[in-house]
Amino acid sequence: MHLNPSIQAYFEADRRGDVEALIQTFAPHAAVSDEGRSYVGRQAIGAWWREAKAKYQHVIEPVRAGGEGDLAEVRARVTGQFPGSPTIMTFAFRLEGGQIAGLEIGA
Repeated sequence: MHLNPSIQAYFEADRRGDVEALIQTFAPHAAVSDEGRSYVGRQAIGAWWREAKAKYQHVIEPVRAGGEGDLAEVRARVTGQFPGSPTIMTFAFRLEGGQIAGLEIGA
């Protein structure tokens, strides 16, 4: 499966547990929406990711990708410490200047 380099780097950093590499995939003004909350900026995104990783101990495995232009949608198998694990989730990315400007995570 072919993923944009920033999106590929996001999933690789998540797999390694490397928050610094993960936040560098995002533009400085990027926003993440997850579980009904929004996080804006790299510092907030890093705090969100650390909290989610500690709480859910999740592992994300992309299984299908699509999209067009600066929009990409990745369906991924997510396994972790949460009811219904494993599940398939959608990661909807918006790219800007080669970095992730927006990410919405949902079912």
